[in-house]
Amino acid sequence: MKRDTSPHAAGRPAASRGIVQGLVYVFEQVMPDPFVLSICLTFFVAVLAMLIAPSGTLPTLLDSWYTGTFGILGFALQMILILATGYAIAEAPIVQRGLRALASHANSPTRAALLVFPVVAVAAWLNWGLGLIVGALLSREIARRVDVDFAWLVAGSYSAWSICNSGLSSSIALSQASHGNALNLVEKATGHVVPLSETIFAPFVFIPTVLVVVVMTAIFIKMHPKAENVVAFRQSGEAAADAPSDDPHARASSETSLAARLEQSMLGTLLLLALGIGYLAITWHKEGFDLDINNTILIFLMIGLALQRTPIAYANSIRRAARQTGSMLLQYPMYGGIMGIMKGTGLASMIAKAFVTIASPVTLPLWSYLSSLIITLLVPSAGGHWAVQGPFVLPAALSLHASVPRTAMGVAMAENVSNMLQPFWAVPIVAIAGIRIQRVMGYTAVTFAVSLVIYAVALWLVP
Repeated sequence: MKRDTSPHAAGRPAASRGIVQGLVYVFEQVMPDPFVLSICLTFFVAVLAMLIAPSGTLPTLLDSWYTGTFGILGFALQMILILATGYAIAEAPIVQRGLRALASHANSPTRAALLVFPVVAVAAWLNWGLGLIVGALLSREIARRVDVDFAWLVAGSYSAWSICNSGLSSSIALSQASHGNALNLVEKATGHVVPLSETIFAPFVFIPTVLVVVVMTAIFIKMHPKAENVVAFRQSGEAAADAPSDDPHARASSETSLAARLEQSMLGTLLLLALGIGYLAITWHKEGFDLDINNTILIFLMIGLALQRTPIAYANSIRRAARQTGSMLLQYPMYGGIMGIMKGTGLASMIAKAFVTIASPVTLPLWSYLSSLIITLLVPSAGGHWAVQGPFVLPAALSLHASVPRTAMGVAMAENVSNMLQPFWAVPIVAIAGIRIQRVMGYTAVTFAVSLVIYAVALWLVP
């Protein structure tokens, strides 16, 4: 096909591609491996805390770092299990056929973006873990069939996922709507919960959420690299094989042995399904329907078992998932230590208070949003972030008679934005997709800039 060399071909889209390729180059040259980056951030936060934090003494800093590092391990395992169980679901034959059927509709970069953004955004809005898994594996299926730049496609999936903190799995919105929740700071201060109708279903939240998806779809279509700059999935050389042929756990003994029959029997699957379904049925009957992290893991586990059918098939799938999520074992403790330093030394509270002191009833949600952008880059976990920032912005909202839901969701919406520069949550999606993170973050920097403006305007102007 002859390339268009007319004057009209050198317009704004080409210029935008040049800017994006420049960003990709910068990230590839400057951004180290995420683990190394987390070490650099730890050092930066430690020095900053020692210099300006109200309790930045060396003993406090070391104790806070140690407490945070090991205090996050339970949460880290929960996150890894969400991704591993989600991976096992997505790897089931029936789901793979569904992903292939979806991917077959994408026969060009434009159609790929038009497919990936709404599918991943809906999945992420329903559950952030599901969105990560669907985004990574759908990207791989599309990239096998279409000549697209793989980093561009994975970055589009991650950008679509970014709206998750405005959805049904938003830990900030859910905790403020849940009676007795440990992080329901609104109920502790006022005796009332904040229903979801005032947070994730409020116009100031769902309008910018939809806008981000629509606008970024259009921008990503324009950002696709020129043909000579495309690095396809097959050329990246980093994608892991789907199913290893040399499985070290493969059984060498006869398939008719007792052990082999147990592995291939569905009785083990049925037993675990009975236990899980029974627990959820009794709990939801007594306490009403509720989804938390542990329930989500259990549901993902049961769905994966049912789709994989036999215990050995499920175990093999989880082993393959573990190879993709292994890098998270290092990431979570490091950021737990950073979170511990910021909270224990008072650095996070100092940042939040600095913004709160200059706020008015009208501007407090926006200042909450801006301070959250900074804190999220160092504490990339919505629940842990709210535990740090919430105790300062919430009393300010009550004393200034500012909107409590808007102030709280300002924190959550900033999480969506900052995640596009903070590689913490990108680690699992790029690991599963099989690509270096630096090329992906070059594209998501554009998502950061665009969504930063969209959410800020919504907080300011949308009722």
